Amino acid sequence: MANRTAPTATLAAVLTAAAVTAVTWTSTPAQAAGLSPFDIAGRGATVPFTEIEAEKAATNGTSTGTDRTYGTLSSEASGREAVTLDAAGEYVEFTLTKPANAVTFRYSVPDGKSGSLDLRTGSTLIKAVPVTSKYAWYYGYYPFTNNPGDGRPHHFYDEARALFGTTYQAGTKIRIQVSSTAQSPSFTIDLADFENVPGPIGKPSGAIDAVADYGADPTGATDSTAKIQAAVNAGSAAGRVVYLPPGDYTLYSHVIVDRVTLAGAGPWYTVLGGRHPSQRNLAAGIYGKYAGQGGPSQNVTVKDLAVIGDIQERVDEDQVNAFGGAMSNSAIDNVWMQHTKVGAWMDGPMDRFTIRNSRILDQTADGVNFHIGVTNSTVTNTFVRNTGDDGLAMWAENTANVGNSFTHNTVVAPILANNIVSYGGRDITISDNVMAETVTNGGGLHVANRYPGVTGPTAVAGTWTLARNTLIRTGNSDYNWNFGIGALWFWPDQGAITGATINVTDTDILDSSYSAIQWIGNGTSGLNLTNVTIAGAGTFALQAQAPATATFTNVKATGIAQNPPTYNCTGAGLAITDGGGNSGWQTSTPYCGPWPAPKWGNSTTTPSTPPASSSPTPSPSTSTTPPPANGNLAQGKAVTVSSANGPYPGANAVDGNAATYWESANNAFPQTYTVDLGSAQTVGRAVLKLPAGWEKRTETVAVSGSTDGSSWTSLAGATGVTLDPATGNSATVPLTTGSRRYVRLTFTANTGWPAAQLAELELYATGGTTTPPTTPPTTTPPPAGNLAAGKTVTATSQADVYTPANLTDGNANSYWESSSNAFPQSVTVDLGQSRALTRIVVKLPPAAAWATRTQTLSVLGSTDGSSYGTVKASAGYTFNPASGNTVTIPVTASARYLRLTFTGNTGWPAGQLSELEAYAS
Repeated sequence: MANRTAPTATLAAVLTAAAVTAVTWTSTPAQAAGLSPFDIAGRGATVPFTEIEAEKAATNGTSTGTDRTYGTLSSEASGREAVTLDAAGEYVEFTLTKPANAVTFRYSVPDGKSGSLDLRTGSTLIKAVPVTSKYAWYYGYYPFTNNPGDGRPHHFYDEARALFGTTYQAGTKIRIQVSSTAQSPSFTIDLADFENVPGPIGKPSGAIDAVADYGADPTGATDSTAKIQAAVNAGSAAGRVVYLPPGDYTLYSHVIVDRVTLAGAGPWYTVLGGRHPSQRNLAAGIYGKYAGQGGPSQNVTVKDLAVIGDIQERVDEDQVNAFGGAMSNSAIDNVWMQHTKVGAWMDGPMDRFTIRNSRILDQTADGVNFHIGVTNSTVTNTFVRNTGDDGLAMWAENTANVGNSFTHNTVVAPILANNIVSYGGRDITISDNVMAETVTNGGGLHVANRYPGVTGPTAVAGTWTLARNTLIRTGNSDYNWNFGIGALWFWPDQGAITGATINVTDTDILDSSYSAIQWIGNGTSGLNLTNVTIAGAGTFALQAQAPATATFTNVKATGIAQNPPTYNCTGAGLAITDGGGNSGWQTSTPYCGPWPAPKWGNSTTTPSTPPASSSPTPSPSTSTTPPPANGNLAQGKAVTVSSANGPYPGANAVDGNAATYWESANNAFPQTYTVDLGSAQTVGRAVLKLPAGWEKRTETVAVSGSTDGSSWTSLAGATGVTLDPATGNSATVPLTTGSRRYVRLTFTANTGWPAAQLAELELYATGGTTTPPTTPPTTTPPPAGNLAAGKTVTATSQADVYTPANLTDGNANSYWESSSNAFPQSVTVDLGQSRALTRIVVKLPPAAAWATRTQTLSVLGSTDGSSYGTVKASAGYTFNPASGNTVTIPVTASARYLRLTFTGNTGWPAGQLSELEAYAS
């Protein structure tokens, strides 16, 4: 446990040999605002360092101020404050409270800048430490980019570490100082972690030495992947430990481990890193065998080393994680993971896997994700900071996660999403953790039926134990929503949480940025809260945006910014049984109205530059601005929709505010959006919009009209409507001009999200056509080359972000993947008109990591998108990275629509393709 000077706030924890009793918060909410994640006795990870915040140290620099507004340096800082040094000689000076010979400090420099900062004691230079922006600074909306032109910068901070070369005693003053030769115009220091690192661990008796015995290069000058792999294979065959002596080892790909112990000299001495110079998705990592490769690997231990990668972007399909694959009866122990995409993304089925005593820092995505059938596995005593997505996550996509636990971990400053979450799963334990500093789009602790494959048998089930957790300054704004997210929140997006028992006990929710507890989406039941303290909330104690059934016993709230302290627009849908001992959150008249600005740290703070979607949604019934003459006929009119997802109702798309939007239920095309103009109006064109900052996507939409709401006429056939932020995320669809009272949009696909999405539907009298648009004649000469390039693709399903649009984007490194364990699966490309075809080319990513596999598929064709005939009967096609993972299928056919139907895959239990190409010759 790191030592820090305790604030005025105190926690009284009574520990006995038999049990841990409830932790009782005894301070005021204002004192809770200054709390550190290391002030919580008995909870969180026991770490080897002592942390000191820069704003608590001596400095001649400038404070960034205390702020939680998304997009500010303060919002991503620990404690929501840091110190900026912008001139030579400026410093932050830390006084050691324990002996130390090493430091890790968290810093930010402007994008595109690099340089160094001096470590000094008095006038003595200890060493200059390189710092850089290349692992930080992302832009835009998910999926994030490295392009400043996309706006909305975030992920400002990175971390550097250094050994001093000597041990300094308690009381020594260590400065981080700007040198006279600094290249950056400014440096921001958030904190420093000081520790006394023990000497290198020697080679175990009888171990294989990867350097001496197999020639691995400890200087990092050459690629050691093959040599370390050979040592690991030998260790596995002989039952011997494989030892990596001190050194920096370059890896251009993964080392595959099975039935072996791989041990280093300690995470400050044995470092694996690097990435392939020409293959973006090949990088240093230690992987178990996947199920399709003869896995899971068994009886693996990896310990006492670091994996510090060179990942500077987030590309979700790239396997550039520190750890991956599947490992059963295995452990990762005392490992430092930094600058990879995910610390450990583990794909089951696998059982009894443990990560312990480790550090996970500066990831572009999750810290850990237990994905697909991971059972009886745990992360414990691990410190996680500055992840680009969830800190610790479980995702039961199509295969249940069962019996897993996250215990005694400290998770700080996830830049996106949640500190700790489980998407589905059965009999899950999340206990004795400390969570702090959520930045956006998530809360501290999250339970959800969300994301593809989390429904039915994979949804939240069994008995969940959420015990003895502390949440500090968690929950925050979602830049797509106009309300905050709770510190503890429940989102059964793809089906209500029913039949599960969720016990939240002995938990402290402190200085929440917005609400303390939130429900959204579908209903949540089976919830029991016992001995829960809420001390400070920026908005409400409870935020009910969906039905919830719960029993509260000894749940006490103080320092709630809003009065009444509960938000509830569900009426009797919020049904809480009073188990006694409750206070501070009950009210006979809950609030239901526009979202208030949060009150942070005992002072009201209104974001000065809020995201576009954070403005309160205007109500059509109160809008005083009439449509202009011959203007938007749809604004403020009544609408009906086939479905709506959570807080995204149909009315949002006719409210005149392009920052609010309608979204349908997910994974359930087709979906319809119908507007009633109130009387027959001449309609000639439609304008479709999404919020201005959303990433580019294509939605397949057909438009029809009616005078009576019963008989419908096509106004525009189904076509791909591209909404691109470069053109304001607005697209015009010409309609067959005529008199209509009702206009209906039918959505059948969306390349950006598995649902229909619409921020504004505008209808105008002018700009239409007098006859329906016609299909170009089939005599139009075909374009040269790939006829499928850029064309619209639909699929029966998709896994996570691996969308069917990836098949025609011209990038063989991006790919489509179907839901797992659910054959058959199909993809269909619309060539735009019938074409005479002679061959189809299908590809997987060319990297060696995509090992040889055979996929069984058939090819079908259609001229009308309705009746399909067999073009090529079902057969097995082998994809081999040695031949570029490319397969050519000769065909003789004339078709507008091509459909590939997959019934098997020897490499993964799903359909997978990176490119689908069609040729006339």
